[in-house]
Amino acid sequence: MTLTPAEADTILADHFAPWVLALGLTVLETGDRHAVLRLPWSDALARDGGGLSGQALMAAADTATVIAVSAARGGYGPMTTVQQSTSFQRPVTGADVLIDVRVTKLGKRMAFADITLTAEGAAEPAAKASTVYALLGP
Repeated sequence: MTLTPAEADTILADHFAPWVLALGLTVLETGDRHAVLRLPWSDALARDGGGLSGQALMAAADTATVIAVSAARGGYGPMTTVQQSTSFQRPVTGADVLIDVRVTKLGKRMAFADITLTAEGAAEPAAKASTVYALLGP
């Protein structure tokens, strides 16, 4: 049984630090082994030069992975990031970012995911990431 987007939004509200919540992430879609979240554009997240900061994109990818892994597991359980690698391919200016997470392997104690971050309306991704998570609870 997978999570609904509303249940996933509740996971965000209940399990993340205030500064992560300040990103304004919302869950658009959840599935058996994936999730899609929206990172709304905010001037507060822009770096010098007007592009969305890499730190905001990395935090959004990391957070979205928790939602995708929770969807794959049928609910939230304690987990922690073991590794994250991000490649930035083009800047995002003045647009929301769609974060598409695909869980590529879900084991008993580890989960692996690939993340594509794309400015809304763009044909090509702004960034790609991969994450590894340790699953700490049942």
